[in-house]
Amino acid sequence: MVGGRDFVGRLRRLYLPLAGFVVLMLFPFYWMLITSIKPNRELYSQKVMPLVVYQPTLKHYIDLLYETNFLLWTYNTMLVAVVTTVVSVVLGTMIAYPLARLRFPGAAVVAIGVAATYLVPQPLLFIPMSDIINRLELGNTLTAVLLTYPTLLIPFCAWLLMGYFKSVPRELEEAARIDGAGELRIFVQVAARLLLPGFVTVLLFTLVATWNNYFLPLIMLNSTKLLPLTVGLARWQSSAVRGNGGEALFSIVITGSVISTLPLIIAFLFLQKYWQSGLTAGAVKG
Repeated sequence: MVGGRDFVGRLRRLYLPLAGFVVLMLFPFYWMLITSIKPNRELYSQKVMPLVVYQPTLKHYIDLLYETNFLLWTYNTMLVAVVTTVVSVVLGTMIAYPLARLRFPGAAVVAIGVAATYLVPQPLLFIPMSDIINRLELGNTLTAVLLTYPTLLIPFCAWLLMGYFKSVPRELEEAARIDGAGELRIFVQVAARLLLPGFVTVLLFTLVATWNNYFLPLIMLNSTKLLPLTVGLARWQSSAVRGNGGEALFSIVITGSVISTLPLIIAFLFLQKYWQSGLTAGAVKG
């Protein structure tokens, strides 16, 4: 009886509030999903329950593929996200490792400079970056986005990775040096292997930030065929509203949002094991 009472008390104190938070967090995704499969007569009707689908349909998905450049926008988004993430993580690692593990004059000043660069509000950089891109005659190209994204993400990656590298015990690196290993070998065989969860965490954060970026491509790109999903869906909705006498076609936009979140969800599911352990790996300094 005592064990049963303890379980009931724990259920009331812990699991019920957690279940409530889970429902609140998942409700927007549920609303997006049912909106994407609701026919318009149910979507705009006030006589049916808003959270129930009576006659599900795939019309919105078909309209999304045939009435918009969704597949092209998806390709642009994936290309920019993958290239930017790889470049940012690699260059961020090259900055973070020597700042966190090597002793050289000015290391503290450089580390503070990296942190200060990360703290600069990104909108302040849009105008000067646009001016540089125009001077290089790269305006309205994916190259412009590929060049500007890393400038915003490399300080972020370096700042996170410095904490992860500091969590590696120095004794392991000193033992490798005694065995005759150089700095590159120590990094590859000691630090990189121990910090795989940290690398995965930084990679996921960078990927999400790139995938969801809206303002930078909005400023850099004008051609519809070069837009990522975030800007492409928003511009299509604006043009569709004007073309339909003001009727909001947000159901197709919501459908595109549902599909666009799937790659991120799949990435998190496959890398969940490393991501969970990597969230706290950099909290302890070595």
